Amino acid sequence: MTDDQGRSSARGDERRMYSLQEANAALQVVRPLLEDLAECKRGLDVVHGSLLLLTPAQCENGHRLNAIGLEHQMERLVDRLAEGIREIEVMGIELKDIDAGLIDFPALFQGRVIYLCWRLGEDSIGYWHEISTGFAGRRPISEFTGNSA
Repeated sequence: MTDDQGRSSARGDERRMYSLQEANAALQVVRPLLEDLAECKRGLDVVHGSLLLLTPAQCENGHRLNAIGLEHQMERLVDRLAEGIREIEVMGIELKDIDAGLIDFPALFQGRVIYLCWRLGEDSIGYWHEISTGFAGRRPISEFTGNSA
């Protein structure tokens, strides 16, 4: 069931439903957020890897300040990630994979909730999928819109 703003209350929450046009328009805001999240995640992976290379003995013998600096870097990157993820979630968009920049926009199709699927590198939303099939079940957006490509 949806209200006049396209929100679903099937699970007791007010879930935003996107039209294809709204989802494509939201990409103007979401794309830079996802690019920043992907960059933060890569940075976090590098810092974490550097921290793992330090042995406990090294941390006690001259590398302690280096370890503390890396830990502070990790904290800043985790905070940036958390803030970016919150911004996306507040918009009612589901973040599926930070590394790939993969997101899903809930939408209604033939009376059921589906996902309009997009990832970094794509110009616009070109695919959709059933909630149960995920990325592997992506289908051309022409099936959603009824237009042949």
